[in-house]
Formats: sequence, C-alpha cells, structure tokens
Amino acid sequence: MIKRFGVFLFTMMLSRLVMAQEAWGGGVDEEILHFGFTVQNVNTDLIVQKSIMWNEVPATGEALRSISSTYRPGIGLGGLANLKLNNHFDVRFTPTLQFIDRQVFFEYQNTVVTKKIDGANLDFPLSLKIKSNRRKNFRAYAIAGPKYSMSLISEKKLNDENLSDDEKLLKIKKGFLSYEAGIGFDLYFENFKISPEVKFSQSVDDVLRRDSNRYRNAIDKLFLRSIQLSIYLE
Repeated sequence: MIKRFGVFLFTMMLSRLVMAQEAWGGGVDEEILHFGFTVQNVNTDLIVQKSIMWNEVPATGEALRSISSTYRPGIGLGGLANLKLNNHFDVRFTPTLQFIDRQVFFEYQNTVVTKKIDGANLDFPLSLKIKSNRRKNFRAYAIAGPKYSMSLISEKKLNDENLSDDEKLLKIKKGFLSYEAGIGFDLYFENFKISPEVKFSQSVDDVLRRDSNRYRNAIDKLFLRSIQLSIYLE
C-alpha cells in the first residue's frame, strides 16, 4: 500500500512538472557555470579472468571449481560543477566519495572462501552531457566520459606480509581509469532542478595488484563494473 502511494505521488509530481506553464528551475540552465551536489546508490561487481593454472590443486588437497563475484551495494556523496557549452551540450565534473563493499568467491569441492575487497574510492568523472529540447519543466539527457578512481585504503591496512594465504587480502590498484555512460532526466522546480540518473561504469584495464598468494595467483585480470543510481540537485 505504501509503495503504491509512493508511485502515485511521484506520478502526480511528474505530471505537474511537465504540465506547468512556468519555466521553473531558478535560471540554472542560463548560467555558464553552476554547481550542485549528488547522492548515489552504487552496485558493484568484479569481472574475473582466470589464470591458465587457476584450478591447480592447492595445498589443502581441494580442487578449485570456480571464481565469481556478485553485485554488492554501496553509497556515494559528491559535488558537481557544470559548464554550459550551448543549449544541447554541457561538460560536467562530479568528484565523489564512494564507500563500496566488493567480494570474490573461490568455490572448492567442499567449501567456499570469500575474499573481501574493502573500498573507499575518490572518483573524478569528467562527462559530456547531451541534452534534448526542454519541454516545459522536463528534459531528457545522455551522458558519457572517462573517470579516474583513487583508492583511499591506507597502505598500513593493506600490509599483510606476515599473514597466511587464507588471511591475506585481494587488493586493487591505488588508481585506475574507467569509462561511463548513462541517461537521466532534468525535472525543474521553482528555484532548482533535480536530476535522477542511471549510469554504467567499467574499468578500462586490470585493477588487481600483483601480490603473490594462492588466491591472487588464480586470477589473471580483474575488472571493476558498477551500476550507479544518482540524484543531482542543482
């Protein structure tokens, strides 16, 4: 019942925005440079490329059957700087702090070992925003561009030289590059606009550090992939 009421309320709000006669938005689209902020829900998984000898029998005597990952939730908070090029093109810079929980599963004959990759990333996306014509208080857009990510996990926390293979972490590189693409909608209110957006992202190259242990040696390359749901307030 509550969910249906929420959908009804959102539909009514969207209808009012589209049908309103006023050109709402606080003049934000007329500004050459304007700022805002974003909150994000981030769902991340890892694409695993196995090494040639990935299923070699380990010291425990159990054969490794599979290596996999599933989507895990995370959150992000960030800022926005938007440069208007013309009525249909903007350049956007959205530095964001993301907290992400990533996991890789090593399935043996009788057990499953879960390796966590704790993550706090500082992301620096630079995107081109392609906008449709505005229809009263509604506009659709597409967005794409590169993103540089920097891991904020300290080297002290990653230092596991004296631990056994079972206790060691899987670690990602300190910095890596990704590409992003997505779609969104600008919804104009009287003094501001809100933009819900969905975006896909994947790392360009391998993000796994070249440490040597039983689990690391079973993986040739690891790519980071995410689906990001964002709300922008401008």
